Amino acid sequence: MRIILLGAPGAGKGTQAQFLTKKYNIPQISTGDMLRAAIKAGTEMGKMAKAAMDAGQLVTDDIIIGLVKDRIAQDDCKNGYLLDGFPRTLPQADALTNAGIEIDAVIEIDVPDEEIVKRMSGRRAHLASGRTYHIVYNPPKVEGKDDETGEDLVQRDDDKEEVVQDRLKVYHEQTEPLIDYYKEQSAKNPNIKYIRVDGTADIADVEKAIVSELGD
Repeated sequence: MRIILLGAPGAGKGTQAQFLTKKYNIPQISTGDMLRAAIKAGTEMGKMAKAAMDAGQLVTDDIIIGLVKDRIAQDDCKNGYLLDGFPRTLPQADALTNAGIEIDAVIEIDVPDEEIVKRMSGRRAHLASGRTYHIVYNPPKVEGKDDETGEDLVQRDDDKEEVVQDRLKVYHEQTEPLIDYYKEQSAKNPNIKYIRVDGTADIADVEKAIVSELGD
C-alpha cells in the first residue's frame, strides 16, 4: 500500500499516519527524517543535500526525489510506504510521477479553515512534561494549569491564531493544487485511488472511512 496523505496543517494527518502505518505494516517516510539519515550515512544524495544546506540553499526537488527513490528501495518498504509531507508542490508531484515512483492511493483529509484555527489556537501545553490540552476538547481541571503539577500552561507560538492563518495561506497557495492534480491522475490511471474523507468526524470514523475505501 503506497500512500500520500494530503490535508492542511492541523487536519489530523499525523494521527491517521500512525494508524495507517500500523494497519498496513508500512513505514512513514518524512523528507526531514530521510535528509538527516542520508547526511548521517554519507550517501551520494546525502552529500549533495549537505552541500546545499551548508551553502544556505534549499535542497532541490531532484535531490529529494533521489532520496525518496533510495528510501523506498529499502527492505522495510516491501509492503509499501506512506509519504509524509511530500510532495508539497506541483513541481514535486510532477517530479515524483516522472521518476516512476508508484502510488496506490492519495488520501485527502478535509477540514475547513475555521475548524483548524479553532483546533490549533485552542491548544495549551505544559512544556516540562509535553502534556497537551485543549481549551474546548480536552480542558485542564483548572483553567490554565497543568493537571499534575499545577504549573502554568502556555500556548506555543505555532498554535497562535495569526501563525495558523499564515500556515493555512501557504498550504492553500502551494499544496492545495495537488488535490486537483491527483484527482486528474486518478481519473486517468485506474491504479490510483483518490479518497476524500471528512476530517471533522471522530477519529475512529475517519479511520473506518479510509479503510472502507482502501480495503484490507
